[in-house]
Amino acid sequence: MTSRLPKLVAFDLDYTLWDLWIDTHVDPPIRRDGDTVNELRDRHNRKIKFYRDVPEILHRLREGGVTIAACSRTHAPDLARQALRLLLVPPPAGHKNEAPTPAVEFFDQLEIYPGSKMKHFKELHKKTGIPYSEMLFFDDEHRNKEVEALGVTFCLSRGVSDREFEHGLAEWRRRHPVEVAEDAAATGEE
Repeated sequence: MTSRLPKLVAFDLDYTLWDLWIDTHVDPPIRRDGDTVNELRDRHNRKIKFYRDVPEILHRLREGGVTIAACSRTHAPDLARQALRLLLVPPPAGHKNEAPTPAVEFFDQLEIYPGSKMKHFKELHKKTGIPYSEMLFFDDEHRNKEVEALGVTFCLSRGVSDREFEHGLAEWRRRHPVEVAEDAAATGEE
């Protein structure tokens, strides 16, 4: 079996990467206490943090050379961007001596504004030139499955975990067996 990855993996933010709606559950200002990793606080001391498996998933995608995108229809785009700038992702497992990385540095593309996810993906395609068939999207809202009309593989996820991430990859590979088989033949894998 091949370990081929999509060329682009996109994530919604709210209830996909973190456990809240940034535009309704968070009261600015937000802050990070020192070098605390994977945790911010808002005015009322409420936590903003990625789900447990998200940091390792981001590291895996970065190591695999995958373009990573955030696609959110939040009505607080500036606050979402600020959270991504402030949130520190711990180093990958086995590299504990490395410094944490601001979350925003993992994202090659930020499509964070109100509106249809169709618009977000049309912009991603326009900016990156990556075919829709090479895109995998994780989101907690079923209505955003509409992006499949473009050829994007959609994975419904109420909080991305390793298990859900692997399920999304398996579904993307199932839908693109010819491309996966061609890639395996090119690298000598079976």
